[in-house]
Amino acid sequence: MNAIPSLLTGQLDIWTAAETGKKSGRGRNGGNGVNVYGIKKLRELILELAVRGKLVPQDPDDEPAGELLKRMQAEKAKLIAEGKIKKDKPLPPISDEEKPFELPQGWEWTCIGSIGHDWGQKTPDSDFTYIEVSAIDSQRGIISSPTLVKPQNAPSRARKMVKEGTVIYSTVRPYLLNIAVIEEEFLPEPIASTAFAVIHPFCLMPSRYFLYFFRSPVFIRYVESVQMGIAYPAINDSQFFSGLISLPPLPEQHRIVAKVDELMTLCDQLETQHINAAAAHEKLVSHLLGTLTQSHSADDFSANWQRIAMHFDTLFTTEASIDALKQTLLQLALMGKLVPQDPDDEPASELLQRIQTEKAKLIAEGKIKKDKPLPPITDEEKPFELPQGWEWVRLDELTNLITKGSSPKWQGVNYTDNREDVMFITSENVGSYSLLLNAPKYVEKKFNEIEPRSILARGDFLMNIVGASIGRTAVYNFDVLANINQAVCLIRISTLNLLSAFLLHFFNSETCLGYMFDKQVDNARPNLSMGNIAKFLIPIPPLAEQHRIVAKVDQLMALCNQLKSRIAQAGQLQKKLADVVIEQAIAS
Repeated sequence: MNAIPSLLTGQLDIWTAAETGKKSGRGRNGGNGVNVYGIKKLRELILELAVRGKLVPQDPDDEPAGELLKRMQAEKAKLIAEGKIKKDKPLPPISDEEKPFELPQGWEWTCIGSIGHDWGQKTPDSDFTYIEVSAIDSQRGIISSPTLVKPQNAPSRARKMVKEGTVIYSTVRPYLLNIAVIEEEFLPEPIASTAFAVIHPFCLMPSRYFLYFFRSPVFIRYVESVQMGIAYPAINDSQFFSGLISLPPLPEQHRIVAKVDELMTLCDQLETQHINAAAAHEKLVSHLLGTLTQSHSADDFSANWQRIAMHFDTLFTTEASIDALKQTLLQLALMGKLVPQDPDDEPASELLQRIQTEKAKLIAEGKIKKDKPLPPITDEEKPFELPQGWEWVRLDELTNLITKGSSPKWQGVNYTDNREDVMFITSENVGSYSLLLNAPKYVEKKFNEIEPRSILARGDFLMNIVGASIGRTAVYNFDVLANINQAVCLIRISTLNLLSAFLLHFFNSETCLGYMFDKQVDNARPNLSMGNIAKFLIPIPPLAEQHRIVAKVDQLMALCNQLKSRIAQAGQLQKKLADVVIEQAIAS
């Protein structure tokens, strides 16, 4: 027991170092939260130790829980006799095999149904305070957003009566940790949803002890062992009240609640400090990387890079910071700042002239259609200045085809399990840089007859244009009969005079993503039109420089991926360390 305080508060580096990393997301709605695995596990450990009797010392002068149980039974009998609660069916005795672990002297195992009672149900006949599952602040265990409801508007679930001191427990996932204590006297009277199990402790026991027990890994394991259902696993009231609870002497319950409150406050502070530090670190990395892309001269760029290089080991310590570095490297590549220019390279203007000649020949031969003329590129549209020998061009000038697919359902086509049919690619199959085809889907061959324009060819670019995955782009490098749905755009380049790998880097860069987010239409779901995609501006270097850029980007991305892998491995080791510490603490 003496080692527990040191374990919890004396080794904070264990808990704060075990971080799952930044929740990443492409696009403007991408997540940016930090989930601190170690602190999450620390909270669980505190609760596990509390309900096992290992968090605070026992006092031999405390009245044992067995005597408390007797007084609880007397109170229950009195309430039944007064007609305030109903008599329930007797519960079977608890066998030794059912007890999850051994308890300290003075504690008792008992059924949850024996420690308290509910208040019954009623149909609201006047204005009431409605407490539904979503009204719970699951982190703090309080009612955060009750609503005032008139009886004629009462939801069908508004039936369970509660009072100050009542504990309410959501019995349906994903809300099984939506547990709270009614800590105030609501006016008008509160009524809770039938999605809660309700228990009001006997003998003025502290309700927060039971709140903490229900949130503990001990009770969560029980719930997971008896819950039913697949989509929305749940337990019923009978399973809830039949669950076992470790009951300490009453004075120790109060000591446990006080200590858990204290330690949870410490966890809150640690988490806030960690998240603030992570946010400050992210802001610093973003600022310093931004100085690279905003450099006005070679000397300016060199000075900014030296500033980053001097502190590389402290700046790039998270997976998120490595991702930011990778995007900056891409941006530098597209701005002509990653590799030196060679004045002997054929300028991009000559390259673009050949591309236009090739495209005119295909139009004359009737192999592709003539495009509608696009507006000239204005200086205001250009996001940055290009080096000598580079040119801005609209995507449509480089392509034979920009189109999207269709839905099989719209066309009366069925999915099949036949690999000889048409492989069907949707937005979930298109990742950044690579296609995700571990479990490919197939549709009937007649889909290609109905939608021939979107049949895929080797070398086609596929870009997600709908929903949260907008911007992910990969190349279709297969010789398999395939087609796409309406959430995927097909971009077919018209020439061999452009390096496909360079364009793939462009499509996955922040520059291209910036176009997409500026041009997306957000009705029900964000989406991009083919017309707007055709107008994308692309910086084109000389062909020889494209090769140098791709070689350098590939080299640097490989190094970044190695560094990111090491960070991930270190994070996994920190998580394992936290898990081992927890196992040892519980076993001690």
